[in-house]
Amino acid sequence: MKVIICGAGQVGWQIARHLSGENNDVTVVDNNSDLVRRATDTLDVQGIAGFASYPDVLDRAGAHDADMIIAATHSDEVNMVTCQVAHSVFSIKRKIARLRSQSYLTAIYSDLYRRDHLPIDVVISPEREVAAAAMQRLSAPAAFDTETFLDGNARLLGITIEEECPVVNTPLRQLTDLFSTLRAIVVGVRREGTLFAPESGDQLFVGDSCYVFTHVEDVARTMEVFGKVQKKQDRIVIVGGGNVGLTVAQELEAREGRTRAKMIERDRESAERAAEALERTIVLHGDGLDSVLLKEAGISRADAMLAVTDDDKTNMLAAVRAKSEGCPLAIALINDPTLVPLMVPLGIDAYINPRATTVSSILRYIRQGRVRAVYSIGDAEAEVIEAEVLSTSPMSGQRLRDIDFPEGVLVGAVMKNGELLSPVGSLRIEEGDVVAIFAMAPDVPEVERLLQVSIDFF
Repeated sequence: MKVIICGAGQVGWQIARHLSGENNDVTVVDNNSDLVRRATDTLDVQGIAGFASYPDVLDRAGAHDADMIIAATHSDEVNMVTCQVAHSVFSIKRKIARLRSQSYLTAIYSDLYRRDHLPIDVVISPEREVAAAAMQRLSAPAAFDTETFLDGNARLLGITIEEECPVVNTPLRQLTDLFSTLRAIVVGVRREGTLFAPESGDQLFVGDSCYVFTHVEDVARTMEVFGKVQKKQDRIVIVGGGNVGLTVAQELEAREGRTRAKMIERDRESAERAAEALERTIVLHGDGLDSVLLKEAGISRADAMLAVTDDDKTNMLAAVRAKSEGCPLAIALINDPTLVPLMVPLGIDAYINPRATTVSSILRYIRQGRVRAVYSIGDAEAEVIEAEVLSTSPMSGQRLRDIDFPEGVLVGAVMKNGELLSPVGSLRIEEGDVVAIFAMAPDVPEVERLLQVSIDFF
């Protein structure tokens, strides 16, 4: 498949990294020649320096025979015009645009993106994706990462192993014997900074971070087995009243129960806009690092604090200040993955990576065939792929124990005729089943071969 990626920033580079690693023909376009050079030096891609919306630049990038264009520059308007040029001049079939302004995303204006108007096939909103990720974090507050799969029936939980964990130093194969009715499986472990897919004889040690696939009805019990206590999130303080903070506050107001939220926003204009848009949330104008203002917001009595400003360091410091004031759960928005290792030493409970959520959303639409969802873990170290098994798949008709999975691959769950099943070795995979698979990044191409969803479907 031939793909043009417009924008060589963090999101564009990650998408290029994924697609070039899967033997696609990728060209990266950016008006910043340094970013283009970084992409061509570190990845197996071609690079063009220039404005992505210019027809001559797209022509040099090979738009005349491209299968897809992904417009992920920092400008909404450039992304929109790029898709229009790709459609009108070069007849590129699939067009994906990243749009951040909420005005472009209002549902009543959705007709704007029809093929006879502004032809964009898929619109990705980072703010909405991040807000959804924040709500996921709050739904499983003791997990540092969480994502939903298989029509909401399965959850991936990121859990830090601490001394009070009952299953520490226990071989994973014994978990089935100890908790025979628990529908959960450990699919990934990060130890001393290295992520790997565990074998049945591996143990969990204090300090490990593990990824667990579990039935949605067993989330609370799974957290309990791994030594975590789930608490209701009734009082929440949000630091940052931009698009992400505002969307999270609106989601909190819309959900069932009496969630009491308070927001702190440094910019007066943004604070006033948030106050007008929200009904029950109290908006305070000031610095989220100000201990006096945090106390006024009731941080010591809060169940959770979300720091979602557009500055990573502000978010991390606000989370540290909230913890020091007695808040039990602090979640920080972090764009720079190199800052993530500081989370544990600083005592920050969980983080949201906008780049990972945006990359996952784009990959979900790029991967055709029967792939239904893709979730990127860590710094693109691994993926969880949800896909429907086709009749042409080498997996179809085989028992799980007989399928030749690479070492870095584990099946997290299988949905058969709408019923979620644990991935035991005797389970036969058939056409129409939906599988959720954890795969280390180097093994993703082999998983796609097993699913028969790669180049055959383009």
